[in-house]
Amino acid sequence: MRYYLYVSTVKVDMLYEQIPPKLLLRLAVEARLDLKVVSVAVQSPRADTSTYDRLDLVEAYLDREFDVSWMSEPAAWFRGDLGLRIAGYGEANGPTLMTGRDGDTVVALIGSAHHLIGYQASSDMNKVSYSGLPSMFRLLQDIPPEWEYQFNGRWRARMPSRESVTHDVLHFAESLTVPPMYCEFLARQLMRGTVTREDGRELTIVVGTPLYVAMSDQTPEGGEA
Repeated sequence: MRYYLYVSTVKVDMLYEQIPPKLLLRLAVEARLDLKVVSVAVQSPRADTSTYDRLDLVEAYLDREFDVSWMSEPAAWFRGDLGLRIAGYGEANGPTLMTGRDGDTVVALIGSAHHLIGYQASSDMNKVSYSGLPSMFRLLQDIPPEWEYQFNGRWRARMPSRESVTHDVLHFAESLTVPPMYCEFLARQLMRGTVTREDGRELTIVVGTPLYVAMSDQTPEGGEA
């Protein structure tokens, strides 16, 4: 069982509807899901399954059909275990950004705050998607006022950058001061780049949008939050 912090129901539903029916049934059987889930896996409407059943089937499908890699060498889909600092609680219809570092790899995950578990937008609210690079670019240039306390003034002093977004992501990750939570996640890569620091150390910056983020049962071993 996972203790989820974030589940993108939009991504889950979009991907679930694309799984071929015969393969969907096979995945349900292989995953030993509840017999009710197996029976509705090839029937209409598919929405009879729960969000978490659909997520399990989507994850099984991605593992079967795609090269799901590790965060240090990310493919189109990648996993990770990392101490993540999460910014975005405070505005249900705003963005959320989760970031952390492990050795020479810095990960930044961009999504929508209404997908944070226990913190959802009201049913009559026009939900906005933030799971893309344009949202990341705007966010890095114009941090929402309600996020300011999470930086202890370190972000406000930042001068506008003329360098690549990878430098801005690194600056964001180093400025965010909220306590990290050790998490596991599965994400879709949006971009990847490198930053060479003044000391000559080269860091890999990985930007993605998460399918899910959950509290990890693992304990950090030498990672840098």
